[in-house]
Amino acid sequence: MELMTDSHAHYDDSRFDADRDAVIDSLTANGVGAVINAGCDVETTDAAIALAEKYGFFYATAGFHPGNADKVTDCAETTAWLKGALAHPKVVALGEIGLDYHYDEPSKTQQASVLEMQLCIAEELGVSVVIHDREAHGDIMDAIRRHPSVRGVFHSFSGSPEMARELIRRGWYISFSGVVTFKNAAKLPEVAAIVPEDRFLIETDAPYLAPHPHRGKRNDSTLMAYTAERIAEIRNLTADDVRRISAENARAVFPKLGK
Repeated sequence: MELMTDSHAHYDDSRFDADRDAVIDSLTANGVGAVINAGCDVETTDAAIALAEKYGFFYATAGFHPGNADKVTDCAETTAWLKGALAHPKVVALGEIGLDYHYDEPSKTQQASVLEMQLCIAEELGVSVVIHDREAHGDIMDAIRRHPSVRGVFHSFSGSPEMARELIRRGWYISFSGVVTFKNAAKLPEVAAIVPEDRFLIETDAPYLAPHPHRGKRNDSTLMAYTAERIAEIRNLTADDVRRISAENARAVFPKLGK
């Protein structure tokens, strides 16, 4: 069986506090070859780096999630910190960054400012980014159009086929979480069918977004098998094909992965 690469997870989350080491220790024996743990602020980035230093198959990202935009009070200080974190040999991308309009706070203005700052850093350093986009499709697309040289991954993609096509034209990758297995995921099967073979990844967003039939339970990287099976069904591939292709694509967009 091909080993899976979980391109986006949060094993520093408190839902893993009781058994984190046991869960992580079980992953490699259950088909998981690599995990990218996403940073969302200073504390979670530090935690992600600590996990990457402890476990050889773990990697990290560094960034400020839009939900934490109000934690950025000094842009120069934050920029310096981010550049330092991105220099770590196991930090593979700047993320997760983006826009989230599901809640009223932080304000859209705060989110946009922090996103712009981070896209400028990505542009300067030439690093890949991991985008969080929730109910903000138009504004997130405007932001990346302002930075045409920046590339990366739209994690747990939730946009339309038309949006996916534009992202592909611009050199971006699309990552599918367990949501693609949900019966009410109306557009995602079409997106999964049209994304080119060299542009899709799979992920968990663990402990969130567990795939059917585990929806609502705590997610972990082993459950990506259900996501791989669903994408294989949509694309007329084998699940092993999806595991292999998505792992290869993860190494392409995150060059430090596996080094």
